[in-house]
Amino acid sequence: MRIKLGLDRLIESEFRDLAKKRVGLITNASGVTGDLEMNIDVFLKNRVNLKKIFSPEHGLFMTHQDGEIIENQKLRGTNIEIVSLYSMKRSPSREDLENIDVLVYDIQDVGLRFYTYIYTLRYCMKAAADSGKEFIVLDRPNPLSGDVVRGPVIKDEFESFVGGLRLPIRYGLTVGELALYIKKFDKLDLNLKIIEMDNWERRMYYDDTGLFWNVPSPNLPTFESVICYVGNCLIEATNISEGRGTTKPFQFIGAPWIDENILYQELKRKNIPKVAFRKRVFMPRFSKFANQECKGIEVFPKDKEADFLRFIVEFFKTINELWPDKFNMRINEEGVVFDNLAGTDSLRKMIFSNIDTDEILESWKKDEQEFKQKVEEFFLY
Repeated sequence: MRIKLGLDRLIESEFRDLAKKRVGLITNASGVTGDLEMNIDVFLKNRVNLKKIFSPEHGLFMTHQDGEIIENQKLRGTNIEIVSLYSMKRSPSREDLENIDVLVYDIQDVGLRFYTYIYTLRYCMKAAADSGKEFIVLDRPNPLSGDVVRGPVIKDEFESFVGGLRLPIRYGLTVGELALYIKKFDKLDLNLKIIEMDNWERRMYYDDTGLFWNVPSPNLPTFESVICYVGNCLIEATNISEGRGTTKPFQFIGAPWIDENILYQELKRKNIPKVAFRKRVFMPRFSKFANQECKGIEVFPKDKEADFLRFIVEFFKTINELWPDKFNMRINEEGVVFDNLAGTDSLRKMIFSNIDTDEILESWKKDEQEFKQKVEEFFLY
């Protein structure tokens, strides 16, 4: 049975929660009904008083790559302003909210701590609380299920726009449940309502929902890519290409200085469960190593429960063993970028110290168990 999204249930209610209210919609191209109709079109067709649209990283139509600054614009054919929350500001201003009664959030999440949309959610909730506005979340499925919590809980000193809220890497909440968690975590005095889904269960991955895959951002074109992204996002913080600028981001992995034959043979010896890979030579057209030939591998999850955090630990350890003089991690004004993504400096240190992979994964167990217990009060399903 196909699940029914929060947006679908809002439509079924004839927009009861938005009646006689001036609406600000926080969304992007992932904001579609189960029948693939854009929320903006549905709102306008049903005469919802849509005053303003707020867009996250990548823009309303996902036409921008990661990190690109986006300017405000008008919705084509209307006088409705699209306010970019990935520009010089990350949060709506009081002026942005002056003619709005309620903010509605409707964006597909991926269930991972380093995805910027959840911090857009957090900042918008804070802005609504500060301005005395209502806040509604139209709930959507966590593509990676609500049963699995994985990875270290981020330490406060590594908080950034790609990590915070004392979340583990994979947090096992829907976006509606996460909003309830944020409200308590940030102690917000906020009139928050979640319009829940129908028929979703915690055990469900996205391919169990009966929905077409809903691309959440430009470099996660398939459900398979999201499974790989769980661990392979960490490659972003190194001098290895994670496949941005290719047809298979987070599945093509390599660099000009890697020998794909040696890497392939070494990784085969690891017997990494539920992960398949082959040798691959590729050329990114933008991002890291643009227009340079990269050698490495292409990875595939054998099933949706493949553990790409285990894979990426094995991968980094192998790379460091083979090319210790070439492999390094990016540093910016905030410090080691890898630590911001990992949420801790201990993972980096254990990788470079060649600590046993099982010992590294075991070191996260306490965080995972405590977080799972802590968030049960926010479960809606």
